[in-house]
This record gives sequence, structure tokens and C-alpha cells, in this order.
Amino acid sequence: MQPSHTLPLASATFDEPNLVSTAGLVPVMQLADRVGLADLANRHLSVPTDKGSHAGAKVTALVAGMIAGADCIDDMALLRHGAMRKLFDGCYAPSTLGSFLRSFTFGHVRQLDAVASRVLIGLNQRTPLLAGLDEWAIVDIDDSIIEVHGHAKQGAGFGYSGVRGLNSFIATLTTEHSAPVIIGQRLRKGAVGSPRGSKRLVADTLKTVSRMRSTGAVGKVLFRADSAFMGYPTISTALTAGAHVSVTVRLNADVKRAISAIDEGSWTPIKYPQAIWDDETGRWVSKAEVAEIGFTAFAAQRKSHHVPGRLVVRRIPDVNADKKKLAGQGTLFDVWRFHAFFTTVPDDELDTVAMDKLHRQHAVIENVHADLKNSALAHMPSGVFSANAAWLVLAVIAFNLTRAAGTLTGRPSLAKATTGTLRRTLINVPARIASSARKLALHLPQNWPWQHAWDSLYTAALGPPTATAS
Repeated sequence: MQPSHTLPLASATFDEPNLVSTAGLVPVMQLADRVGLADLANRHLSVPTDKGSHAGAKVTALVAGMIAGADCIDDMALLRHGAMRKLFDGCYAPSTLGSFLRSFTFGHVRQLDAVASRVLIGLNQRTPLLAGLDEWAIVDIDDSIIEVHGHAKQGAGFGYSGVRGLNSFIATLTTEHSAPVIIGQRLRKGAVGSPRGSKRLVADTLKTVSRMRSTGAVGKVLFRADSAFMGYPTISTALTAGAHVSVTVRLNADVKRAISAIDEGSWTPIKYPQAIWDDETGRWVSKAEVAEIGFTAFAAQRKSHHVPGRLVVRRIPDVNADKKKLAGQGTLFDVWRFHAFFTTVPDDELDTVAMDKLHRQHAVIENVHADLKNSALAHMPSGVFSANAAWLVLAVIAFNLTRAAGTLTGRPSLAKATTGTLRRTLINVPARIASSARKLALHLPQNWPWQHAWDSLYTAALGPPTATAS
């Protein structure tokens, strides 16, 4: 594509008061209004002084800016361009929103957490956001370092990644038919151990899951995590809440003894990347194999802490095995590399191969972290820790709202798309504002590739509200 030679461009001026660049905010913020985001913020937040006044309007303004692509406080100026103040009330200046965030304390952040969980419950009631939640629900937890620069950031430090930053700790909820949504979040200082605070986050998360499911739900909840969270406080919290667990374990002496006791004939090749199906043997020819053995977690602790279950092990040939043999190190753990996890899911519900495949899908939470960092969490905008903690919660609300909007388009690809894709196709759509009979009309680009998806979202968000169960 080249610039037109038939009608060459003569000038460009920013002088049109009836244009907006983010018309997709209209249905999305209408959806936020349907689930009561502003009312919930007004009811739960008690930020003091004039900086905390009109909390609902300021929270919705911050969330709208994040949905439109803002990743710092200054970017909130995009809420005040063109005809935005004709379409929306409460288009605050960035300085006002920054003062509001800096007035937060830890208690106010927890109040905002309550708002976020109730917004998610409302979205689940009004959209197909978590289809199949009553059948099988999976909760994942993981943390990630958000890089920051300078010494003025409260709480910034060098964590496990060796990068100066703050620690974003989130929990996601996924079903068989839905993409993950964020159901719990905490901001922690950068130099923090991964398990710190996990017991409380898991308890809060599973409590929210139980509130979202119907009373007749028959499916179990599965809690997944990596080896950093394989501790009795976290595991017992999940089990007490009625969930199964599937948690990666480190190769300590007890785990190695259990792996050594697995019979060689128990190993099963699995369908793995670049695996080949062998018609003669009727098996997948793969360098990865799985097996399992009965295992009791925390056996070295007191008897009340013992948790019986299964140790599922995946092994892959060590690429340096030949060199180790020549060096006289041809032991079991030199020939194979082992990856093991502990689970309480009964083997009559999921066999070894199916359980291994399900556990490996825990990596989906890494995509959520990447999505957040590609959006509002590209920066931690304030030097005040509590302001950044509130920013994280608002980013989570924006993420879940955008995800819910994607499920209302009628397109399965958009229902599981990233925030960047949804912003490009549904949110950042230019429009011209026209008024007639004291009402506004939006005129959007002709031949927009995602017109039907946008129309479906607009109809669902601005149409009559759907009936909800009492």
C-alpha cells in the first residue's frame, strides 16, 4: 500500500470535535455499568478527603483508560480527546486520577479486591465468560516480576529473576470451554519468596469460585501450581476448600526414591511435540514417557500433615547422557531427566496420560502474565506501593471486562483472544458522533472487518438486560 498519488495529502489538523478513536468503550463500559462497577466502588471504597470523592466514577475512568490501552497515569489523557466527554461522564484529568491512586492504603486496596471479585461474579452471571464452570473448574496460581527502574519505587527489589521490580501474584480460573480469567491478585515487594501469602490468596480464590458456581455443581475444582507452592499450608488450604491439587514437586530424596521404584514396564510414550504414530505397535513413538506411583506428600512431617495421592512422572532422555556414561555416571537420573508432580485426583477420573496433559496446561497462566504486561502492567506508574497495588487490581478488572466483551461477539476466536487482539478489533474503533432529538448516534468505518462481532457486542451490552437467577 502506498500514499495516494491521485489525491495527494495537503494538510493534517487536529480540529474535529465530533470524533473518537475508541468507540468500543461504549458497549464495554455499558457492560461494566450492568455489573455495577461504579456502584460497587462507591459502596466499598472509603478513600479519604476530596481525592477519594466520586470513587465509582474515578475507578471506571481508570478501567476505561486501561481497556483503551493506557499503561501509565499520563495515558489517561486519551479519555478526554474529541467527543469523549459527550459519550461519557467522569472523564477525569490524569492528575486527578493519580492523586486518587496515591491516596490508597493497604486497606483500600483490599476494598478494591472486594470490588474486583464482585465484578467478576456479575460478569459470569451476565455473559458466557466461564461456560462449564459447574462441570470442571481449574485454578492456577503463579507470580511474575514486573520490572521497574530507579530507587524511588516503594517495595522494588531483586527477586528470583534477578531483575529489579515488583512481584505480581495472581490466580486464574479456567474451564474446559473458556479462556482464563483472573480471580485473585496481590502485589508484593520484589524481593519476596513465591509462597509468601499464597495460603490467603488460595483461600480467597476458592471461596470466590464456590460463590460463582451453582448449588447443584457436581464437578470438582482442581488447584494447579508449580513447585514453589508445594508446601503444606498452601496444599492443606486447597484440600480443606474441597479442591483437588496438582502441584509440581522438586526432585528431593523422597521423590527420587519413589521414581526409582517405578517398574520399567510402566512407562507409557505420550503424544508430545513432534511425536510419530506407529501403526504396527499402535503407540506414539516419542522421546517423552509417563508413569505414576502412589505417594504420600509431607511424609517427613507429623502424621496429621500426611497427604496421600499420586506421583505422576514424565521423563525425557538427557541429551548429555552419552557423555555422562563415558565419565562413569550412567545412573538412572543421569540418563533421563524427570519432571514430577503430585496430585490427589483419583486415577479412575483421569489416568496417567490424561493427568500429565492436564497438569502441563498450567503454563496457560504464563500467557495471562504476558497479556497483562503487554497492557496496563507494562509499567508500575507510581512511586507509592499502595497506588501500584491498586493499579494491579484495576488492571485485573479491565482484563476480565475485556475478556467478557469478547465472549459476547459470537466469535469463538475472539472469546479466547488476547487483550491486544480485542483492543485492535473491538475497542480502538474510530467513530464520528452525531446528535438528533437529544440522542447520540455513532458512525463507524464502513467495511470494518469485525463489524458483525462489534454489532453483536453492542446489541448484547446495550439491549435489554438478561434475567438472572434470584
